[in-house]
Amino acid sequence: MVGRQPTSVTDDYDLERIELADDSYTVEQGLIRNKFRALDADGDVVLRGKQKMLKLKEQFPFVDADDEEVFEVNAGSMLDVAGDYTLTDAATDEEVVILDNDYSLLQDTWKIRDADTEAKLAEINSRGALTTMARNSLPFGELIPHKYEITDADGDHVGTIEGQFSLRDRYDVTIDDASDVPTEPVVAAAMVIDAIQGN
Repeated sequence: MVGRQPTSVTDDYDLERIELADDSYTVEQGLIRNKFRALDADGDVVLRGKQKMLKLKEQFPFVDADDEEVFEVNAGSMLDVAGDYTLTDAATDEEVVILDNDYSLLQDTWKIRDADTEAKLAEINSRGALTTMARNSLPFGELIPHKYEITDADGDHVGTIEGQFSLRDRYDVTIDDASDVPTEPVVAAAMVIDAIQGN
């Protein structure tokens, strides 16, 4: 699959040790709930991650296929149900973006913001209030496939995240048009949101 061409918006938020330029990725949760991996369009593993256990603040380090650390996502405060998570580039130790979660039983909303200015770069919203409510409140609700829409700062469509029926979470991240968003942090955020919400 031909990857997207880089833009100046993308270049400002590149992750040093990985290039996420495909139009689609599949994310699979491991049998152990806090472990998962992301595969590119050819089925090759590009990212693997797991939650660090016994931490007061949630930490999710991510490595590439060669076990080199790529980035880490950290909760802003202890026991964050709705709040900020910071995505930090492992190579530069610089904070790249903030994932800002607005928790609701009816809709999951994640804003992706610039780590310095806090300007909104993109937004990821669940589609369908009934589905979101069922996933959040029913016994075994997590088995219901989730659907999200990715939009840019102006609310224009960028892509989707669509779950599949499975005993463990498996979903496809598709980017239709990333010309107005920083591609790598948006794709990375789409991959880790499920991990954050599952813990």
